[in-house]
Amino acid sequence: MVQTIRDANLPLPGTHVRILKAVCYVEACTARRIAQRMRRDKAQITRVLNDLLEAGLISKACNPADKRSQLLHPTPAGEAMMQRIQELEQQTLTRMTRDLTQAEVEHFIRIAWHMTQNLEGELPPDS
Repeated sequence: MVQTIRDANLPLPGTHVRILKAVCYVEACTARRIAQRMRRDKAQITRVLNDLLEAGLISKACNPADKRSQLLHPTPAGEAMMQRIQELEQQTLTRMTRDLTQAEVEHFIRIAWHMTQNLEGELPPDS
């Protein structure tokens, strides 16, 4: 995916893409929620959000549920960028799964999900 983004001359680094995705898809999106989901320092997330704000890809609005935070929303330019990113992801997916059956893809997804769950759970005790 990174190479596809580079080849497409997308003007965003990978971290910016991931955070823009969060703004577009996470309900009631705040900097804190993104930091929690991505397991990153909130200051790190805030720096990227400021870049996205400056680029006109996202906007902020008061959070009625918590006056100390702001809700994040994609701008029309941000939505257009997200559409372009989705197209690039689809191209990458098509290349990745070329010559694989649907059953093989589904099997891979199950294994990858299980491996991810293993990493997120408690580590087994040393024997």
